[in-house]
Amino acid sequence: MYLALYRKWRPKLFSDVVSQEHITTILQNQVRSGKTAHAYLFTGSRGTGKTTCSKILAKAVNCLHPVDGNPCLECSVCKGIEDGSILDITEMDAASNNGVDDIRELRDEANFAPTVCKYRVYIIDEVHMLSASAFNALLKIMEEPPPHVIFILATTELHKVPATIVSRCQQYDFRRIRPADIEARLSYVAGQEGITLHPDAASLIARLADGGMRDALSLLDQCIAVSDDITDQVVADTAGVAGREHLFALSDAILKNDTAAALTIVNDLYENAKGIDRIAAELTSHFRDILLCRSVSEPKKLIVCLPDELERMTAMAQSVSLDRILAILRELQRCTDALARSADKRVELEMTMIRLCDPTVGTAAPAAAPAASTTTALTQRIAQLEKLVAQLSQFPSGNEVLRQQPVSPAATLNTAAEPEPKAVAAPSAPQPVQSQAQQSPPSAGSPPAPVGSSEPPAEPLPQWEELLREMETDDPALFSMLDGSTATRSGKTVIISSPNQMLKGMLLTNNIGARLADLVEQKLGSRHKLRIAKKVPVAVTEKQSPAFADILSRAAGEGVEIRLQK
Repeated sequence: MYLALYRKWRPKLFSDVVSQEHITTILQNQVRSGKTAHAYLFTGSRGTGKTTCSKILAKAVNCLHPVDGNPCLECSVCKGIEDGSILDITEMDAASNNGVDDIRELRDEANFAPTVCKYRVYIIDEVHMLSASAFNALLKIMEEPPPHVIFILATTELHKVPATIVSRCQQYDFRRIRPADIEARLSYVAGQEGITLHPDAASLIARLADGGMRDALSLLDQCIAVSDDITDQVVADTAGVAGREHLFALSDAILKNDTAAALTIVNDLYENAKGIDRIAAELTSHFRDILLCRSVSEPKKLIVCLPDELERMTAMAQSVSLDRILAILRELQRCTDALARSADKRVELEMTMIRLCDPTVGTAAPAAAPAASTTTALTQRIAQLEKLVAQLSQFPSGNEVLRQQPVSPAATLNTAAEPEPKAVAAPSAPQPVQSQAQQSPPSAGSPPAPVGSSEPPAEPLPQWEELLREMETDDPALFSMLDGSTATRSGKTVIISSPNQMLKGMLLTNNIGARLADLVEQKLGSRHKLRIAKKVPVAVTEKQSPAFADILSRAAGEGVEIRLQK
């Protein structure tokens, strides 16, 4: 009968176990010196070697001729344990034997001396599945164990094991196997099996295995059934990594605010028997990958996908702000929580798609709308306004575009001593303030100070570059917002100049501005106010203004005043 690769190539010596040297070295030294404990607790994710090390340890402590802490694999005891003919070694699955009667039977049997081996070894897999009464029964014998008994408990969920059990065991945490170690092991196994495994294919399998060697060998077994020449495309087709076009289409519709397209895609997936929970989970994972492409320099190490998919996600990540991606992920996580208690999951997902494609929905009633939704809507409106001003700034001088003060919509600023010009597409007639010609002139030899300002002149802030370098390491998300910025200090105010048009909106979102203020305070030793430097007034010629009538009218609607001058 064909033997699966993960069973055929299961390690038989401590030295064969991959990526767990911090555990195998200790166990090997204990066997060599004869100082083994009476109870061990092996924890870690699936496929990392917990059961394998348990079986090796059971052989090593009973081997008639141990070799440097490893079992010899040649004596009658090693062979008997391997083929299951020696009953002194008991392996129990707590998932199916979790009652108190099972543990009582084990406890009664443990009192008898072993028949062949030196120790009776009880390997209890998935020990967290035992009932409370079963744990109490197990605790009794672990408190005062017979000298010929060794317990080896294995679990993937340590938090479910009572502290009274944990405290009586030597605990060893099995870490996820490194991708490089999985690749090396897969290449070795493929060579022994006479299979051609390309390096890219081995790398993809290692990342898909998520740190589990058993999963990696099982996937390699599946790929062998497809072809003896295993490429990354064979792995992708076998594992189902390919065929994620619907995720790119759905994410593209969300980022373009195309509600109709998003709802159509969801409907098509639902009609093709795609579960609603699965759609939400896959979309969350997809935007998580986009977030990593936006935040780190080498996302390939953290994302499992094909090379062409990585390029598409990287391009998509560069076209959207970090704050928008975070807002989408928050909304998707809220949707995932709501699906668990929703009577109609399809409606819940469709409402989420509408909110993601139209962030302004729900802002009219803040009390009933989620905080993430209203924050997203505000950020979107600020981003649209910044984009509009950036479009106007590309044209030569002639007409002035001044942003209206948000605290006083009726107040405007004049930059010349000429009569008040006509306002184009202004929502209401502004109240003019005193022009510069009517104000008292500044003293000779000093630069003109801003109207109504008593702050000292701004001076460069040399600590800003050092602060940015620290952010790049400690807070990459905040650094990405401030990259390329400069700062000056005027009294107790730090003025930030940045090419990022959306910086002000980002700093107002989720206490990001407060976090930056804390970092500035740590660097300067005192609390400072933060201010974003105003942009240079934008101007276009009167001849060009008809070509931008639509843009100018939209700008007026968003609180931007447009003035034309001859």
